[in-house]
Amino acid sequence: MEKSKKALPIVLASALAATPFVAVPQAYAIEKLDVSADNDGAGKESDYDIKFTLEEDLSSGDTITVEFDGDFDVDDKISKKDIDGIDVKKVEVDDNEVIITVDEDFEEGNKISFTIKSGITNPDDKGTYDVSVETENESSDTDEVEIKKSSSSSGSKSKNDYSVTLSSKAAGEKVSLKLGKISLKGSDELETNSTITVTFPEKGMLPSSIDEDDVKVNGTTAKSVSISGSSVDIKIPSGADSDDYITLEFDKSAGIENPSSGDKYVFKVKYDGTTYESDEFEITKNGSSNSSASDSFTVNLSDPGVGARTSYTFDADFGSKELKEDGELILEFPSSDMVPGIVTASDFLLNGKSARKATAIGNRIALVAPTGFKATSKVKVEVTYGAWISNPKTAGSYTLKATVSGRTLESKSFSIGGSSVNPTPTNPTNPTNPTVPVPNTTTNNSTATIALTQNALGKQTGVNVAIKGLGVGLQKQRDFIEIVFPVGYKVPAYIAPANISVNGVGANFVAVRGQNVLIYPSQDVPAATNANIVINPAANIVNPAVKNTYSISVFTSEERGLLFARAVGVGMASPAQQKPVTPTPQQPQQPSTAIPANSASFKVNAANFSLHGKTYPLSVAPYIDGNTTMVPAQFFKEALALTTQWNNTSVAVISGTKVVKFTVGSKTAKVGKTEIQLPTPVVLKNGMPMIPIRTVTDNLGYKVGWDAKTSSVYVYK
Repeated sequence: MEKSKKALPIVLASALAATPFVAVPQAYAIEKLDVSADNDGAGKESDYDIKFTLEEDLSSGDTITVEFDGDFDVDDKISKKDIDGIDVKKVEVDDNEVIITVDEDFEEGNKISFTIKSGITNPDDKGTYDVSVETENESSDTDEVEIKKSSSSSGSKSKNDYSVTLSSKAAGEKVSLKLGKISLKGSDELETNSTITVTFPEKGMLPSSIDEDDVKVNGTTAKSVSISGSSVDIKIPSGADSDDYITLEFDKSAGIENPSSGDKYVFKVKYDGTTYESDEFEITKNGSSNSSASDSFTVNLSDPGVGARTSYTFDADFGSKELKEDGELILEFPSSDMVPGIVTASDFLLNGKSARKATAIGNRIALVAPTGFKATSKVKVEVTYGAWISNPKTAGSYTLKATVSGRTLESKSFSIGGSSVNPTPTNPTNPTNPTVPVPNTTTNNSTATIALTQNALGKQTGVNVAIKGLGVGLQKQRDFIEIVFPVGYKVPAYIAPANISVNGVGANFVAVRGQNVLIYPSQDVPAATNANIVINPAANIVNPAVKNTYSISVFTSEERGLLFARAVGVGMASPAQQKPVTPTPQQPQQPSTAIPANSASFKVNAANFSLHGKTYPLSVAPYIDGNTTMVPAQFFKEALALTTQWNNTSVAVISGTKVVKFTVGSKTAKVGKTEIQLPTPVVLKNGMPMIPIRTVTDNLGYKVGWDAKTSSVYVYK
């Protein structure tokens, strides 16, 4: 039977002729429609492969309609289980139309590929017949299907023609795959640049892309590989040209995974109009879980002791899911007390590169892959010692979870040993080998000093740091003292250990990280003892070229937060005249003979403030950023009784008719309608915006002073 032709009814034609033309919206039609039958024999039931490209978006709940010529027999019992390659909500059959409601979103330009696996019977007569496809948002396109005599076998489905070899038959496991040997029908031979299409049993078995180096056709690397739905199109390389058989090999690195459910499956390989169906193969379920052996990665810890601060390193393979540039990897630790409230992106490495962003929420840390990160399913994660992750406080076996794009892997169990740690932090009994690094609140560095040997502008200088006491002892060759120089100072990329001493002994090792100098002592430095650091001028640290007062900060690897900071004058006095300067956060005004009774005071790095002789908690401790003192928005509300409103994105501080507005992450603020520049951006810590204090006090009429006796900043009006 020839292709059917339908005449336009006369009445309808007349009505159209009498109707004036009006402007209509631009119509879109699907593109590159390809309809093919697995069995082109007349009167035979056949699977139908449908492929096309979208010109408009297609959203979940929208429909795709496939209309077969009236000579086809379309079973009205076709259901969503008969549609393979896309996610389907429901299927309806109306005469010879199969109406598919999709359950996923597609974008303009996406290639759609699916198979109607049963319910379609070919016309009884040979000939060329139309199959039309349209979507809810686009008009139809039509492709022709050639039906041959029933005795024809050139396009018929060939069952059980070849074997399937998998490296593992465990559900959900990443595998290598071999299909074949497939003997081609008739006189067929492979031709260079022709396409072999492999239809996988489930779409979820495939990654988002496969490198051609991971696929071989008859032992030769494929020319190209592309994925559409559950199908893989493979361009035949010249090395397989003229072969009368097909053997396909997918390396394990291709990212193919077994179906997640235990069942029996088949592959289909199509070449030159003929589809070859594999032997049936069975996937076995691993117990009651969808996870497989490949899901369990091994965690390496630098210190497995109870409560010890430690690094974590592991290699995880997420199979079909890839971590991409700006993608998110979530680490889930056994308990929230292992994770500090504030984490730094540079302390987390993804395939050797620092994360672009790190955020701690309870027992989870969300890491964002950096710019230029190469998309991969294999990720090496390094949580460095500087991240301040501590082990569980109770001995036992624990696991760590990692998630990428909804795929969660759980580590093999790792053991934490030793005696359980008291949840209440205590000073370590052995200062040289601390297990729970916490500051010793009895240590007072209010008289600690930092002095320059040369204060001339742009000149090399030595630096003498006198620490009066450490809250936690430092272990030689493992722990370090960190000196942070503000912007303006020139710090070389390398400093020889011989140019720095700790308590008169040359450093074991010196590392430079930007403006930070990390000094590893050659001897133990016990808690509550002095530590004198001498940096020689030969270290080549150069003073700023601008006359000013600069704040140099001191940290240690074993104490969270700032140990102390001191201001040094550059270009202001000769070294002989220079005296140690007590801490002056953002150079507040010096106090008068008496501190005003109505003042509110706080200490840098202490999470509280004092008012009228009483102490009140702050959710985040004030700190110094460069030369700027940052305080939580809470301080203005509770300490100064100012109307203060904040959330995770903005802050407003109000006094009478004056309003100062801040935006988290921004270096600008508004005083009324006037925009001003901030010395440092507003940041969010533990859900609390941190504000440059002087921006508020200077604009709302408050004064700031420094009490050297108590090392406190006080604010009054």
